[in-house]
Amino acid sequence: MTVSDPDRDDETYETLATDASASFVVQGSEFVGHARPVETVAAAEAFVAAIEDEYDDATHNVPAYRVRAAADGDLLREYASDDGEPSSSAGKPALNVLQQRELENCVVVVTRYYGGTNLGVGGLVRAYSQAVKDAVDAAGVVERRPHETVVVTVEYDDSGTVRGILESEGYEFDAAYETAVSFEARVPVAEADAFRDRIRSATSGRAALE
Repeated sequence: MTVSDPDRDDETYETLATDASASFVVQGSEFVGHARPVETVAAAEAFVAAIEDEYDDATHNVPAYRVRAAADGDLLREYASDDGEPSSSAGKPALNVLQQRELENCVVVVTRYYGGTNLGVGGLVRAYSQAVKDAVDAAGVVERRPHETVVVTVEYDDSGTVRGILESEGYEFDAAYETAVSFEARVPVAEADAFRDRIRSATSGRAALE
């Protein structure tokens, strides 16, 4: 796994629009590319595990992902594995496609069913690259802004105020009404500090923020 730390705060980035898959056959071997947008390394690894379980009869399931998450200090985490294919013939080419297209917060897995003919390192590089390209094309690419999750916990008396702020800003959020009320909101990184300040002011400091 490699980690880099380019300067980025409110810059937009490109990621996948939705889940998608695409397949083709090369000299008897079937390649199936699976792609998904994710927001955490845990989500990326869960997707890889799910594909490995679903396609546990495959010869190889080659993963690659690039994830930048606020929870990781906004670091870009990159990972790829050859999953038994010759070194650098599968995982690296898969990751290279994501790098070349400058995609973030996404994961791909290429499933291969061996068809009886060795493709050679060059053939594998081309096949794994193509599988990721096809899956990415099928998923589509969209532009996003970096977000982080902010959890606001308040008593019931303040819950309407907090909900009103979230709705007025248009932030996505989930609410849990128990002994207290907790709102889990997705807030653009560049707006997170101002949002926290607004919540503190609106609730006279009574809100607990995470």
